[in-house]
Amino acid sequence: MPVHGGRRAPRGLSLREASEATILDGRVRTFQTQQAAVNKLIIQIPCLNEAESLPGTLRDLPRHIEGIDTIEVLVIDDGSRDETAAVARRLGVHHVIRFRRHKGLAAAFVAGIDASLKLGADFIVNTDADNQYAGSSIPALLEPLLAGRADVVIGDRDIVSLRHMSASKKFLQRFGSWVVRQVSNTQVPDTTSGFRAYTREAALRMSIVSDYSYTLESIIQAGKRRMAIAHVPIQSNPKTRPSRLFDSMLSYIKNSGATIVRVYAMYEPLKVFTYIGLAVFAAGTALSVRFMYYYLLGDGAGHIQSVILSAVLLIVGFQVILIGLLADVISGNRKLIEDVLYRIRLMELDRPGAGPEQEARADRLSEHR
Repeated sequence: MPVHGGRRAPRGLSLREASEATILDGRVRTFQTQQAAVNKLIIQIPCLNEAESLPGTLRDLPRHIEGIDTIEVLVIDDGSRDETAAVARRLGVHHVIRFRRHKGLAAAFVAGIDASLKLGADFIVNTDADNQYAGSSIPALLEPLLAGRADVVIGDRDIVSLRHMSASKKFLQRFGSWVVRQVSNTQVPDTTSGFRAYTREAALRMSIVSDYSYTLESIIQAGKRRMAIAHVPIQSNPKTRPSRLFDSMLSYIKNSGATIVRVYAMYEPLKVFTYIGLAVFAAGTALSVRFMYYYLLGDGAGHIQSVILSAVLLIVGFQVILIGLLADVISGNRKLIEDVLYRIRLMELDRPGAGPEQEARADRLSEHR
């Protein structure tokens, strides 16, 4: 691949065309349209004991998509106890990653994104192995990416219309999506949808830290990084089995709530700790006012406990605000580390010999996770 000015020319462009390219909004745009780039799509499918449902999911995937030159499938076997990996190979899946033990949905998703980047994907689509999402909706999912209008596209299942979902689950899903929209400054109506597409640039900048699920964290992260996020209506298939992500609704609420709070605190630590500190400080102030009221009435001797508790709350509130300032400084370092990680990934993926040799290495590594 040609190199120009210390950087690689965009895929499919010559040095001359690369010199006429314009960098706009963090992405390389070129006015040379006579030579189209080769677009490679990898559809990744995290699996856990999906030997029975995987064949139907693979049959439903599109073989040809307008604007995409190459389509490959990547299956991530998250320590399945059945023959999921063997079934995937028998059905002709291009790439298979197999964990020796169960690591969770988030780990499987991250491993898939990492492998897809090493395999040279220009676009990555994530879908579920239980065929919950109709493969015929993948072209619609990719359209905003191919048109350059978005970095990330989320499939909207229209939760209200799902017949297999109870009214209580629909309410919780809609409420949870509203919370995520508020903290991420996005407009995604179905934030728990696992049917989503990423550009290569968006995938390179992604860094998931949660062990539970990637869905909520990735949206909050993309929103805080000012990525262009779109959503499109998709078709969903009838439910074939209960969810394996959580054992009960209470467990789902607990884990999802913890994920939202943790990720939001990572990106807005000063705001989070300031609100908490001010609430504690306000409680201490209220107790001080209460004591002064009784003191002025001549009954202060019987309310010494209020003075003590007020002092404690005022000190704790002030300390929490100081912790917020410190966390904000650490957050600045996190942004620098994320930028360094992004540049390291670029260097790793763009180094000479990162073509077929890199793909073979990615497939070899997939068996040792």
